Amino acid sequence: MNIIIAAKYIGAGIATIGLLGSGIGIAIVFAALINSVSRNPSLMKTLFPYAILGFSLSESTGLFCLMISFILLYAV
Repeated sequence: MNIIIAAKYIGAGIATIGLLGSGIGIAIVFAALINSVSRNPSLMKTLFPYAILGFSLSESTGLFCLMISFILLYAV
C-alpha cells in the first residue's frame, strides 16, 4: 500500500513539471510583446490582444498540469 502512495506523490510531482513550461511560455510571450512594442510603439493596440491570447493558452496548459496533479493526489 505504501508503494501506491509513493507512486501517487511521484506522479503528482512529475505532472507539475508542466508548470515550468507554462511559466517559460508566458515569459516568452510578454518578452516578445515588450520587444516588438519597443521597436514600434504604434502597434501596441494591435499586438496586445494577441499577447493576452498567448498568455491564456500558456496558462491553460499549466492549469491542466496542475489539475492532473491534484487528481492524482486526491481522486485516485
